[in-house]
Amino acid sequence: QVQLVESGGGLVHPGGSLRLSCAASGTNRSLYAMGWYRQAPGKQRELVAHITRGGGTNYETSVKDRFTISRDGPKNTVFLQMNSLNPEDTAVYYCNARWGPRPTESDYWGQGTQVTVSS
Repeated sequence: QVQLVESGGGLVHPGGSLRLSCAASGTNRSLYAMGWYRQAPGKQRELVAHITRGGGTNYETSVKDRFTISRDGPKNTVFLQMNSLNPEDTAVYYCNARWGPRPTESDYWGQGTQVTVSS
């Protein structure tokens, strides 16, 4: 069973930066895709960014020029560098991983890490 463990959330001032990390355990195979979703209070969970084992990336429009996703494929570890944070980025960020190209009910999820952007 694959397990995802996130770290790196916290409180940051507007304009600041944070780096999230997520490590997968329980498998020796390289997961097809790993990424990050977020859910703000009263809103649906949304994709922030994801990266395939081939290095292909996809970003939510509002973060495209501020966030960078990267991955250590052999170690099934994914990182999210978040710069120029603003209050609208406040949410619980969830690590996601899957074996195939499309989201399914079999996707793996982390427990979530809180990111709060506030002055």
